[in-house]
Parts: sequence; C-alpha cells; structure tokens
Amino acid sequence: MNCPSCNEPMIVLELDKVEIDNCLACGGIWLDAGELELLLDSAEEKDTILNSFEEDLEAKEEKRKCPICLKKMEKVRSGIEEKILLDKCRENHGLWFDKGELCQIIDMGTKDKNNKVLVMLKDMLGNELKKCE
Repeated sequence: MNCPSCNEPMIVLELDKVEIDNCLACGGIWLDAGELELLLDSAEEKDTILNSFEEDLEAKEEKRKCPICLKKMEKVRSGIEEKILLDKCRENHGLWFDKGELCQIIDMGTKDKNNKVLVMLKDMLGNELKKCE
C-alpha cells in the first residue's frame, strides 16, 4: 500500500495487536476502519473521540486519496480541546493521520497519560512525536 500523502510504500507495524500502516518517508499512519477504536482503552474514550468527528468543508489542505479505493477522502476535524484535521475515507475504509496526529488523538481520548499505546507509539516512531511524553 502506498502513502496517501507522499506516495511512498508503507510498512505494516503491530501496535497493541493492531496492524497499522506507517510511512517511513513522511511519518504518516493509516488505520483501517475500526482500528482506532481498538487502540482506545475504554468505551467512554471511544465515544468521546468518535463523536468529535466533524466534516470540515472549508479546509484548505489538499484532499488525499484513500490508499484502498483511491477516491478522495473527506477532511474531518476531531478532538476535544483542540481540533485536529484528519483524512477519512468516504467509503469508510479508514483514517489517515499525518505525523504525530494519531498520538495527539489518543492522548486527548485517554485519561491515563502512561497509556500503553502512547508509550508504544513513542518507542516505535521516535521521540519527535508531539504530546507522546
């Protein structure tokens, strides 16, 4: 599978028993539909994050193509305190996170700041990730 941002091949990594697609060139992460939910700890966290998704019709960022269906994805904002712009497949194939965005979303959606997924992301993808510390 090629990266929707820079078109480089992505590698598959296992993160807490969930396979994620990671682009080594730009640091982005693709999650197939349902995988974000598996990375969040509790039902409350899942509901909080998933209910925060809102389509952003005014986003200036270029629309990317879904690496599965190759159709342009919609821009959505997600988050609690601050809204993060993500790419979501209109056919519900998954979500694209630019470098550091997955970590920010999980950080916002968890009460446990020593969350095992955050620790694993930091270890796997490097110390430069925002809000993983």
